[in-house]
Amino acid sequence: MSFYRFSEDEVKEILNRLDRISLELKQSQRTQPEEIWYDNQQFLNIMNVSKRTAAYWRTENIITYVQVGNKIYYRLNDILELLSKCTVPAKNTNLNPKTDGNKYPGDQHPS
Repeated sequence: MSFYRFSEDEVKEILNRLDRISLELKQSQRTQPEEIWYDNQQFLNIMNVSKRTAAYWRTENIITYVQVGNKIYYRLNDILELLSKCTVPAKNTNLNPKTDGNKYPGDQHPS
């Protein structure tokens, strides 16, 4: 079996191409964050849920996902949509929530 040995110029060209691709990916993520895809493990970490909970959400059509073979992917936009749908609005619009009378939590005023 023979091996091909890249010249120094070929290696530089490959590295330049990889740098350009990396830059394009980073730019597209900045301009289109909703098109960022997460695999199942990343989704579990982001949402802090178990594999079973994620599987239940998929079977109950609670979250949109893509399955390619055994790999499961979620779009950031779909994750944000799930969170938006499940947002519970605040009922109390009072801007001065009741406290124990201290100016800041944990403040002790000498008597």
